[in-house]
Amino acid sequence: MQKKPDKSIWIDREVSWLDFNQRVLALARDKGVPLGEQLKFAAIYGSNLDEFFMVRVGSLYDQSQLKSDKREVKEKVADAVRQLADIMPKTAVLQQHCDKSVSKLYTALEEQGYRKVDFSNLDKKGERFWKKYFQTEIMPVLSPQIIDRRHPFPFLRNQEIYLGCQLKDKEHISYGVIPISSQFERMIFIRDGAVQTFALVEELILRFAELAFAKNSMQHKCLFRVTRSADITMEEAKFDHDMDYRLIMSELLKKRRKLAAVRLQLWPAPCPTVQEFLCQKLLLAPQNCFVQQAPLDMSFFFRLAGRIAADNRTDLLYTPAKPIQAPAGYSLTRVAQNQDVLICYPYQSIKPFIGMLEDAARDPEVVSIKMTLYRVARDSKIVQALINAAENGKEVVTIVELRARFDEQNNIDWSKQLEKAGCTVIYGFADYKVHSKLTLITKKRGSRYEYISQIGTGNYNEKTSEQYTDLSFVTTDHTIGEEVAAVFNNLAVERLTDHVDELLVAPLCFKSVLLSELDKEIEAQRQGLPARVVLKCNSVNDPDIIEKISEASCAGVQVDMIVRGICCLRAGVPGKTDNLRVRSIVGRYLEHSRIYSFGAGDRRRVYIASGDFLTRNTERRVEVGVRVRDPRLADQLDEMLQLQLDDNVNAREMQPDGSYAKVKPQEGQPRVDSQMAMYDRLADGWPADTPASRPKAEKVKAKARPHHGALPVGRWIRGLLRRG
Repeated sequence: MQKKPDKSIWIDREVSWLDFNQRVLALARDKGVPLGEQLKFAAIYGSNLDEFFMVRVGSLYDQSQLKSDKREVKEKVADAVRQLADIMPKTAVLQQHCDKSVSKLYTALEEQGYRKVDFSNLDKKGERFWKKYFQTEIMPVLSPQIIDRRHPFPFLRNQEIYLGCQLKDKEHISYGVIPISSQFERMIFIRDGAVQTFALVEELILRFAELAFAKNSMQHKCLFRVTRSADITMEEAKFDHDMDYRLIMSELLKKRRKLAAVRLQLWPAPCPTVQEFLCQKLLLAPQNCFVQQAPLDMSFFFRLAGRIAADNRTDLLYTPAKPIQAPAGYSLTRVAQNQDVLICYPYQSIKPFIGMLEDAARDPEVVSIKMTLYRVARDSKIVQALINAAENGKEVVTIVELRARFDEQNNIDWSKQLEKAGCTVIYGFADYKVHSKLTLITKKRGSRYEYISQIGTGNYNEKTSEQYTDLSFVTTDHTIGEEVAAVFNNLAVERLTDHVDELLVAPLCFKSVLLSELDKEIEAQRQGLPARVVLKCNSVNDPDIIEKISEASCAGVQVDMIVRGICCLRAGVPGKTDNLRVRSIVGRYLEHSRIYSFGAGDRRRVYIASGDFLTRNTERRVEVGVRVRDPRLADQLDEMLQLQLDDNVNAREMQPDGSYAKVKPQEGQPRVDSQMAMYDRLADGWPADTPASRPKAEKVKAKARPHHGALPVGRWIRGLLRRG
């Protein structure tokens, strides 16, 4: 277990994540956010919390169950138990905030003509209407189940809503369960004059559940929802090396559905006997149970927001903003021949990148296309372009990461289609997730090979390219192309890249470069030179990086960090992080790009990368970044960073106690929305199809960090040998 830095500057990862989700929830009650968008943020908050319990709490639960006499295992168990003890009360407090936020949303919705049915307060007319609706539309397809000596407790599916009740007949007390989520549409819309009435089907079933258990007297009833761990690892798989890796993943996905319960949500407050019964059957401690007033599953707010949009209530939604399209006839392939290109999502369209792949699929000079695929759209034009290239006789090599959490099945399905089209599909490392966003197009002109390289911060996903802020760097620089080719060759044989000049490549040549760059700024400060560090990423918990940033701050280096989510480094601690400022941007778009800027003037070095400052990214994943040397593009990246440092609409700044305070415009100061301002910055942002000088690379070798243990033999090679 890796040692944590000084406690005075360290914030627990789970606590920091819950603070991040609280910032998301704050947007669900922010008067500056349109009501329809507030609904979406409430839904995102709920989805985030579900995933947090499935992944993080699930992982901690597994760690807490370890049994061993080894000291390091005992320490890991103790730490997991402590973290779980910290998480539960903080989640309970957060749930109270959520309940209040949802109550305010219902009030605001009713003011706008959208009324939610309160089944506990129906008038006679409403009682008759909804009882008849229940009897004709709902009851015929209900599947009530009795739980007693002859009827065992059923398996409860992850994240589905059930009705639970205590029953009594002449002889004994029993319990009943009705599955709801898997059988019914969640929302029922009824127009009542100018008012749109909506009801949640689970609340309707709760109101008239007695009719489903006619022969029994219902003593108590409630709705409940179980969250199960989703923490599956390849170590759990009992696999034969002759088995297809996809089959192993498919079996693990089946196993995930039946993992241990880690949370029980209840609505409304149930009878203690029902709650105790459910906890006993699910093997859950009382602190893992959360009684709430807000709906058990907040995802219906997405559909409600969609209804508002369908009603053309533009006053309740963000002003539409579409990606800036490239000029007619624009060719990214042609432009990149003359200059490096930086595309900024979601402000600029992903279509030119897709067009570049489609051009490569048809170009007779293109001999191969190589690409890493982590998360792709379900209807992916990018993958279709790769399939077309393979069918046109190009060599297409794809590194498909089947362990992209919750996208495993989608990746399994696409990998089959890619193989069927004739692509070479590699499933990545046994010990490292391939999280990099990397594309290499190789052309052969005469005896000379030419490269088009693309290095990105986000996934090759057309849908999220309109929702996440990401960067896509495209270059025909030969040195970078050779290094990208070397990375792909290493991935093919499960060998880690241990030497690069232009790229950042985790795990061996990523963290070491960042630490070296911080050291340079510390030394510059000592020599009286302008020293400056601005780091934008999504999460921070790597102890080595945290300690080095603290060292830089102590040396007098001004360090600004823009961290959307987890930040385990506390800012403003006297004598430790005095010169560190941390802010979080949570707004209309999900901040996802990673930019690292060191120094100023002639000493400036700017990088973009796929990896955050989490230990999993720096030590257990294959991440790729690149130094952006073109002064035009480096200026653009620095301007983006400064815009976010000036943001007083979406920004919240960390306080010395670790909490976050919303940044507000000072009197007379203009509002700065860094996200929407990007549209103006990029209005004429597509580079012209004219030659531009490309700066020459300085040969700065990246030192590999020590790596213990032998590298695994390439599973891909074994598979090729087996197939003959």
